[in-house]
Amino acid sequence: MHRVSLPAIGTAKAWREAARAFLAAAVPPEQILWNDHAAAPDLFGEDSLPRAGGPVSVPRSFISMAETAVWHSDPERFARLYAFLWRLKDAPHLMADRGDPDLAKLRQMEKNVRRCQHKMKAFVRFREIGTAEDARRSFAAWFEPSHHTVEPTADFFVRRFSDMDWRILTPDVSAIFERGKLSFQEGHSKPDLPEDAGEQLWITYFQNIFNPARLKVKAMQSEMPKKYWKNMPEAAFIPQMIADAPTRARAMAEAAPTLPPARMAQVQAQLAACDSAWDGPAEELPKAIRACTRCPLHCHATQAVPGEGPASADLMVVGEQPGDMEDLSGRPFVGPAGQMFDNIAASAGLDREAAFVTNAVKHFKFAPRGKRRIHQRPERSEIEHCRWWLDAEIAQVRPKLILAMGATAAQSLTGNGANILSRRGKIEAGPDGLPVLVTLHPSYLLRLPDRAAREKASADFKQDLVTAAELIAEAKQSPGARPG
Repeated sequence: MHRVSLPAIGTAKAWREAARAFLAAAVPPEQILWNDHAAAPDLFGEDSLPRAGGPVSVPRSFISMAETAVWHSDPERFARLYAFLWRLKDAPHLMADRGDPDLAKLRQMEKNVRRCQHKMKAFVRFREIGTAEDARRSFAAWFEPSHHTVEPTADFFVRRFSDMDWRILTPDVSAIFERGKLSFQEGHSKPDLPEDAGEQLWITYFQNIFNPARLKVKAMQSEMPKKYWKNMPEAAFIPQMIADAPTRARAMAEAAPTLPPARMAQVQAQLAACDSAWDGPAEELPKAIRACTRCPLHCHATQAVPGEGPASADLMVVGEQPGDMEDLSGRPFVGPAGQMFDNIAASAGLDREAAFVTNAVKHFKFAPRGKRRIHQRPERSEIEHCRWWLDAEIAQVRPKLILAMGATAAQSLTGNGANILSRRGKIEAGPDGLPVLVTLHPSYLLRLPDRAAREKASADFKQDLVTAAELIAEAKQSPGARPG
């Protein structure tokens, strides 16, 4: 059994030399006992290395990973690295195998060390402790890293603060930079550092760049974990800044400049253009939609496709936009996605013929590829222009419930087209407070390549249609009530 105790300073180099010697001598991992410098000394033997062997070839990607992961605080890091290196000598392709659990663990360790290095660069706070004989100013800082990151990160501070003397003291290893030379020492206990005259200036700057209107406490604590606060002078003011944020945000909003009357009139006119003002007879609305030229989509599509169904339907079903077959026929929900909707609606007990079906966008947006026309997702401006017609259809039908299928429909009806998978099956507020049940679009089901995923999504979609049917039935039993 070989026993190796690695030093606190120069750990990476010592491990690399030991690992190279063991690998050259073909010593398997189970015959090596690696001791972290912080661990208790081994009572059963002394350090032993094999005699030098032949040259060893190691992938560069492993060297890069090992030079970072070796600074992790896990006492098993040396053994993990060598065990993977032992496997790697016969299977170099392992460095590209993302499914390998050993590699995944080492990559996570590498990531943790790099994150700790980033935190060290961001959260070390120097205090001036005097001036040397050669007039170089001298500073010191106390830091408590999660991993052994002082030695690999010290060069950053050398480059940034080369014109002064400084020392970064930690419980593990301390970096000392004096008169242009960097050295390392064993860890220190926390020193009693003097007050710094420039500290108040930094705190004032920190308080003034804080934007209360953009405060996100969880995100802030993710980037600035509380474990570092005790050694950061500005952190003492964070709780009060968080508490005052709502008041300051309101004050900022009240003090914000207003638009001049001419500009405000233009903005209001643009907003009004998106609100439907259709007041013609119901039978003329489909004809008006087919003649629409409100946005550039009409230039390439065959025709606009209005909704169809009972004029007093309790349920309105809103899809995203016409597909290729809808564009050619001029009718909604007649393509593959519409046929899938019909089949699932029938099995869910939803009366398709009693619903008014339409789309958030009335023209087919596509990209030509040879003889095929490939569906393209509408832009926000196109959705807003078409909302003029959707609002008109909603105003005429006055449904008790709207079923929004897909991101474009959700964007048009609720103002938010994100996170459909997590929102599906839930009721949200739509135009004039109308309840909107968000669900998937049948075309999403058709695009899923995995059978199990497609079956799961289809079951979820069917359940949403069952919910819609139940809500409509409840609304019919309580006239005047809206589902919710």
